[in-house]
Amino acid sequence: MQRLRPHRPLILAACDFSCWVTSFLLLAWLQVAMHDLAPGRFGAAFVVGVACGVLHLVVGLSMRLHQGRAQLGTFDDALLVVTVAGIVAAVEVVANILYRQLLNGSLVVTGPILAFALMIWARGLFRVVHEQGGGHRSRRTLIPVVVAGAGEGGRQLVMSMLREPHSGWRPVALVDDDPLKRHRRIRGVPVLGTTSELACIADRLGARTAIIAIPSASSETIREMSTYAHEAGLDLKVVPGTRDLLNPTQVAVSDVRDVNVTDLLGRHVIDTDVSSIAGYLTGKRVLVTGAGGSIGSELCRQIATFGPAELIMLDRDESALHAVQLSLYGKAMLDTDDVVLGDIRDAQFVIDLFQRRRPHVVFHAAALKHLPLLERAPGEAVKTNIWGTLTILEAAAATDVERFVNISTDKAANPCSVLGYSKRLAEGLTAAVAMQADGTYMSVRFGNVLGSRGSVLTAFTAQIAAGGPVTVTDPRVTRYFMTIEESVQLVIQAAAIGRDGEALVLDMGEPVSIDSVARQLIDLSGKRIDIEYTGLRTGEKMHEELLGTGEANERPTHDLISQTPVPAFDPLEARSIDAWSPREKLIENLHSQCESMHHDILTRREQATLTPTPTFQGAR
Repeated sequence: MQRLRPHRPLILAACDFSCWVTSFLLLAWLQVAMHDLAPGRFGAAFVVGVACGVLHLVVGLSMRLHQGRAQLGTFDDALLVVTVAGIVAAVEVVANILYRQLLNGSLVVTGPILAFALMIWARGLFRVVHEQGGGHRSRRTLIPVVVAGAGEGGRQLVMSMLREPHSGWRPVALVDDDPLKRHRRIRGVPVLGTTSELACIADRLGARTAIIAIPSASSETIREMSTYAHEAGLDLKVVPGTRDLLNPTQVAVSDVRDVNVTDLLGRHVIDTDVSSIAGYLTGKRVLVTGAGGSIGSELCRQIATFGPAELIMLDRDESALHAVQLSLYGKAMLDTDDVVLGDIRDAQFVIDLFQRRRPHVVFHAAALKHLPLLERAPGEAVKTNIWGTLTILEAAAATDVERFVNISTDKAANPCSVLGYSKRLAEGLTAAVAMQADGTYMSVRFGNVLGSRGSVLTAFTAQIAAGGPVTVTDPRVTRYFMTIEESVQLVIQAAAIGRDGEALVLDMGEPVSIDSVARQLIDLSGKRIDIEYTGLRTGEKMHEELLGTGEANERPTHDLISQTPVPAFDPLEARSIDAWSPREKLIENLHSQCESMHHDILTRREQATLTPTPTFQGAR
């Protein structure tokens, strides 16, 4: 095939010429056989066919039809062919009229149509043979691959593999769970079954690699496919999610990569109303506390895309501020007003900052979040997560902030840890200020974030890299997971729809077994590593909850965001907490305050339904 490449224009021209002659001769023979044409006119048909073929070459030369103006077998190529053939056909019709109908009318019309059909068929055949033949490489050297997904992503990937034999892959089959695609063929590659039959199909065809070609595939789908592939000993690869594709409208071989933890846990389809977001961020002064943290830095990156008048990034960690400024602007001189070094526990500093910068929107992401450490130092949780939040809230209310978003956690639902207690009380403080302030004050609650500092997955990755063992608290433990990008996207969306005093709870899909995650990460590493079970630590739950007992799961605005009212927690009560009291006494005090808030929820529910409700489950 490569040896013929320099001669392709000549071969293509000869093929087109032959199509014109063949079409007229074939149709003339049929008409003679059916007595619709006198035998003497057979020669005239040959002459007309030759004349049309020559004219086609002349017109084609002027349009570079055979010199590679369009890729062979594409829509552009077909459009070029029909243009040239149309010109030739028009000349042929006029000539036939002028020369007293050398041919009958039906042959004059059907001849060019058949010629065009033959030229298009020949080009399509050439392309199929070229692609399925693997170009200049022998098909035997290409690795057979089963592609999961016979939709648009699968079609584009199969075509890309056939066009690019240097990728080293050859698609031999597709699998898809859609019964309407059961008999589909893509460039000759058939759909042979469902995803559950992947192992059997791969074994029958000698394929040792499978590729998930579904950019919109959820993490649940990928985990299921990963299980099938692992059981069959297949090397599983994946096409990234739509947001991560190099070209979101086109899937190519270059996009294919190994499965990673984000694919297994963090793929969620999110529909964002960009116009509503832009309405409250564009042209506004936006303050992000804890801007150097995992959530805070991603908030800054996404908020920046909506064109705020000012983006004010506050953190007490100078290195973290340097990193977030560098990620935003490609440089980090730390000499501009967008970065502010300070501590939310310093009330005078916070008041001065708000009075000087007058933010319109505040995202409060600053917090202490490591559960075991806060169990040992509950006073620090009070100072930062409760008093620090109250300081920010009071400064926001005093300077007429339009919208305040408190970043919370699923551990605030039926809390049983210091982290959960402090974040639950911070939600209550936000609700209390919402009753007095002019703006809209709300909390947004979500679960574990992939890639955040201190994440269990970070620990797993480090343990695997060190050769193990991987430590899991309990084989039954489950957690919710979402990527940082997805979480922040929903946080920003939630802030657009939230109402005063609400907690907006992000739908994070189904909870995932931590033990299963650890095993899948080990499988991805290709190493033989043991798992050790250490038992639940103080304050840890077997299964996290996004909504507490008695909290309403209402989604009036967005399918992935629940909105539930939060009982107010009196700021005077918050200030009266003794952060320096003995550890056990302080924890009991925090639990008692949360229990009181929970009692308010149950009371409201009883008044609304007049039915008994469960008791508070957060007691330690």
